Amino acid sequence: MQLKRYQEDTLDALRAFLSSARRSDPALAYAAALQDPERARRLGAWANGYRRLDALPDVPYVCLRVPTGGGKTLLAANTIGVARDCWIERDYPLVLWLAPTDMIRRQTLAALNDRRHLYRQSLDADFNGRVRVFDIEDFTLLRPHDLRDNCCIVVGTIQTLRVSNTAGRKVYAHNEHLESHFALLPRDLPGYEARPEGGPKYSFANLMHALRPLMIVDEAHNAVTGLTREMQGRVNPCAIVEFTATPRFNSNLLYSVTGWELKEAEMIKLPIRLTEHRNDWRSAVAAARIERDRLAEKARADKDFIRPIVLLQAQAANREVTVEALRKHLEENEGLAPQKIKVATGDQRELEGVDLFARDCEVEYVITVEALKEGWDCSFAYVLCSVASVNSEVSVEQLLGRVLRMPYVKRRADPDLNRAYAHLSEPNFRAAAESIAKSLEKMGFEEQDSRQLIENDQYELDADGLFAPRAEPPPVFSAPAPEASVAALRALKDDRVSVEVKDGAAILQVKGYLAPELVGEIAAALPEAARAGFHEAAASYQAQAHPRLPPAARGESFVVPALMAFVQGAFVFAEPETVAAAFEWSPRACDAALTPQDYLPGETSERFEIDIIGARLSLSRLSDQDLMVLNPPVAGFANVNFATWLEARLRDPYLKAHDVRDYVLRALAHLGGDRGLSMTALWGDKYRLLEALRGKLARQREEARKDAHQLFLLAPEARVAISHDEGFRFHARMFETARLQPPGRWRFQKHFLGPDRVPALDGAPEGEETQCALALDALDEVEFWVRNASQHRDAFRLPLATQNFYPDFVARLKDGRIFIVEYKGAGYLTNDESRAKRAIGEVWEKAGGGLFLMVEKMKHGLDMRQQLEAKLRL
Repeated sequence: MQLKRYQEDTLDALRAFLSSARRSDPALAYAAALQDPERARRLGAWANGYRRLDALPDVPYVCLRVPTGGGKTLLAANTIGVARDCWIERDYPLVLWLAPTDMIRRQTLAALNDRRHLYRQSLDADFNGRVRVFDIEDFTLLRPHDLRDNCCIVVGTIQTLRVSNTAGRKVYAHNEHLESHFALLPRDLPGYEARPEGGPKYSFANLMHALRPLMIVDEAHNAVTGLTREMQGRVNPCAIVEFTATPRFNSNLLYSVTGWELKEAEMIKLPIRLTEHRNDWRSAVAAARIERDRLAEKARADKDFIRPIVLLQAQAANREVTVEALRKHLEENEGLAPQKIKVATGDQRELEGVDLFARDCEVEYVITVEALKEGWDCSFAYVLCSVASVNSEVSVEQLLGRVLRMPYVKRRADPDLNRAYAHLSEPNFRAAAESIAKSLEKMGFEEQDSRQLIENDQYELDADGLFAPRAEPPPVFSAPAPEASVAALRALKDDRVSVEVKDGAAILQVKGYLAPELVGEIAAALPEAARAGFHEAAASYQAQAHPRLPPAARGESFVVPALMAFVQGAFVFAEPETVAAAFEWSPRACDAALTPQDYLPGETSERFEIDIIGARLSLSRLSDQDLMVLNPPVAGFANVNFATWLEARLRDPYLKAHDVRDYVLRALAHLGGDRGLSMTALWGDKYRLLEALRGKLARQREEARKDAHQLFLLAPEARVAISHDEGFRFHARMFETARLQPPGRWRFQKHFLGPDRVPALDGAPEGEETQCALALDALDEVEFWVRNASQHRDAFRLPLATQNFYPDFVARLKDGRIFIVEYKGAGYLTNDESRAKRAIGEVWEKAGGGLFLMVEKMKHGLDMRQQLEAKLRL
């Protein structure tokens, strides 16, 4: 199963933290994680130091922030394997999984027990199918052999364990069914809750305290109080990983995923198209129905089955627009059939047993108040309509997340099916927009992002980040249309065309660019007598409005040639993986010896067995053979079997299994022979050994990739070329999913996508990169330029040895040449990465791609603009 990039990055951050914590200390590991500038930037104000738990100061405790719709549960499932390898060091860990509510607990249980579900498949892949899932209410079913032979996950709620007085709670009560566990455990472990007659209670809580589970907490912002800390001390977890969309400042936030990353990963529908209805709930409902019908027509052309659904938020029972009043309005005034409408409230649960994804399901409207706020997800929900003012007692926050999930987690071909829609009964747009923005923030979206994700033709963000009427609304072509042509005009497959009929008169409108081919299509739909007048009006509009549109909106596009490398007898698109794959490298050819700098066994201590023989207390040292019984390896233990265990965990799609196995066997032979280490001791330290082998292999592969990069791209004998056919095409829908530059004092005049669609620049709004963009924008030689969004799948890129390089700016000059500009601040100019970027940029330039320049704040007495001008004069 392939995770999304942001999910891989999140798990990588956790993996690095736990590995570092194992070698040092959680607080030091957290501080080391924040040394990464990109990670620190992500965390922002949350990067404020590690806070130890009072009851568990040495236990790693971190929070991972994922906005609503980002797949927190899937990440949590994958976290278990990461924690096993990097911290727990036990083949089959015990996990206590705490959900925020009973409804989500039941859903999590169902998903983790379903072998067809993605969550369970992830667990089965990590543990070779050796997974058992228990409801916390059924903890008596847990047996010692389950814990020995399986990854056991106990799913409960925070409320089950969070009590100040443990009397009367099953999880804290003595239970004889657990005696078989305690027969294998110490009787005097500190922290046990004791029975009145002495000895530990055979309770679930005491069992957890002794076995030290990995604790996974879902939506921890609902759980963290002083009492919860007391609960964590009782359970005594070995590590705590929280998942939430809205972390607190004391939660040791380790990684933060942005809403833009979810959009780029095709997880959610964004932006949100917001329309306010001036305290007229009937018009909001009517508009929501029209929106749904329009989307349904578009969905019929989609390759997958989609039935758009409207979520209608009614008012409470003591107000005007109750659930029943809204249902009656839909049936009597909107003419909807009863079977198309379902009610989902605390008292009316008409969705139970209904498969909304079924092709024969007729449900198109769901009425609720707030009952959908937990555990209800249907990606067919596209339109939210709230009949109550957003300032009333009923909030739209919980329902908003239900219209954001993307069908089939795949961007649709029609851009309108990639948006969500909100119709609010609200007297002004600002109030409606602020409500939606605040709701997005509560769902985990960044404050500066939430307002950018709201779309409206008449309003934009001003320099203060507030919603204001657009200084220059997008032009709209408008002309009368004969009534006889209305049907034909509405049938045109162009999102910019609309026809409104008011007071018996039809008005044709076209937003933005009036393309020549569209003019022809519209003229063909009009009666012949009306065509001459239409052509005249269209020509006048094109002459006046088109010059105001940015190049992309006028239908322009351009291609930036790609760099090609000659490998294995042919020119291929130069990507790091492609170049590395052409370089013959195998672990079989690498030195497998682990030096003391690569690996030192963990701290060893002598272990003793205490027993009573006759009437005397006996104390004896445990031998290696005794330890093997306590922590047995695979059957028939030998180097070969140990190698099997290691090789299975070092598997890589780019390496042959037998080559990895050879590498591991040679490493074990060296450790046991040249270094004289006991195989038994190594088996006991197998997870640290695994980490050492993985690290050495990674370093050796990185060196090989650098050699390949040098051989095929940088060496004097390297053959490179450029290709327009393989090049990067820049067009109007470019960077639709990219995070945008927040409003500021400067308004770019030559940005290819327009001044309102500039992908976000690095640094402060008025910082050095912005100054570089302004210098580029002011050059007479530049026809237009575009901010090249880093890491975006559509962005122009050049290969480095182990990753891609995304230059900051791409410009087309008036003479047709391409000008690539990368800005580098003083702190990065001399590092290895900057040198590598400059080198590959110059290779692309010499191959005939265009001009490349790395700009500095000041260079040889030249400021940014002067450096750009000097390059253009060469």
